[in-house]
Amino acid sequence: MRVLVVQNFDGTGLGQVETALDEAGADIETVCAQQGDALPVGIYGFDALVVLGGGQNALADDVSPWLPQLSGLMRDFADADRSVLGICLGSQLLARAYGAENIIGGATEFGWRHVELTEDGEADPVFAGLPSSFPIFEWHDDTFVLPRGAVRLAGNLDVHNQAFRIRRAAYGIQFHFEADRKLVERWNAEFTGWLAERQPGWPQRHPVEAARFGPEADDAGLAIARNWVRTIGTR
Repeated sequence: MRVLVVQNFDGTGLGQVETALDEAGADIETVCAQQGDALPVGIYGFDALVVLGGGQNALADDVSPWLPQLSGLMRDFADADRSVLGICLGSQLLARAYGAENIIGGATEFGWRHVELTEDGEADPVFAGLPSSFPIFEWHDDTFVLPRGAVRLAGNLDVHNQAFRIRRAAYGIQFHFEADRKLVERWNAEFTGWLAERQPGWPQRHPVEAARFGPEADDAGLAIARNWVRTIGTR
């Protein structure tokens, strides 16, 4: 199993997705697009694609000129029946790949928040075994309209589209299910300046939220990661 991972922003990482891929014995190849690494021209040689998040928006081609090629690559993987996972910015790019509208701003969520599965979400293999509502870590300002033909899998009162599937196994997931408490703590250290400016009360809120929601969120996130990895190579 060979998996291509595209990183769009320094400081991001696979988190619990890496745990699930390691358990499956996957060979991971990481492209750090933000550092100038070239994206592969085609999909062949890879069984799946993971696209991680970032501080830029999904239409920021001026500062991240690889985004059009990346969204096209996501569509190529999905149309070839290879598994795709877009997290946060990655979910927004998957929506873009299928011609959906990206909505920039006005959809800010930060910290552990509850999301609710739709009926389709409850029946989807990537959310198998999860409760209909669970806490999970969020960090985003933007959202998107569902692509035509996509299946809405999760949402909440603040952001309607939290997860969707298009084709057999291309998943866009807005929330950071990969971010367990360990990764969130690392982000606290790496993005101190941003947090001080945009979330000034976070140092006080973080330990309270982590204790209250972290254990359940970590379990849910790892279950999602393992379930998605099971979609790889089943075409």
